[in-house]
Amino acid sequence: MDLVSVYKQFPTQEDCIAHLEDIRWRGKPTCPYCFSDQATIIKDKARHHCNHCNTSFSVTVGTIFHNTKLPLQKWFLAIFIILNTKENVPARQLGEDLKVTKDTAWRISMQIRQAMQESSNFLNRIDLYQQK
Repeated sequence: MDLVSVYKQFPTQEDCIAHLEDIRWRGKPTCPYCFSDQATIIKDKARHHCNHCNTSFSVTVGTIFHNTKLPLQKWFLAIFIILNTKENVPARQLGEDLKVTKDTAWRISMQIRQAMQESSNFLNRIDLYQQK
């Protein structure tokens, strides 16, 4: 897969949200606040309403994408660039690639790296637990 393929696979914000919902929920939205699966879709918004705790939520709650103003397509492209580059990508270069400021690019890359580290630590803890 290359950069153009990523953009073609996720051309709109809605495509990105649908992909995240499929990965995270497998077709059954779950409230990130009370973990209930009693949710209904809020039409014309990429949100759901929890019928148990009466809150609204989106698939991005509790992820690196939560409260971002940056389109998810740019996040997906940043993830692709960072994962497929052998060396660290300078923030200035990532910013030019994504058409964002270097400060925004730096923040994105730090959040992606932190999520990768937390995921790695979690998997390492699981491995240690299974070895006991």
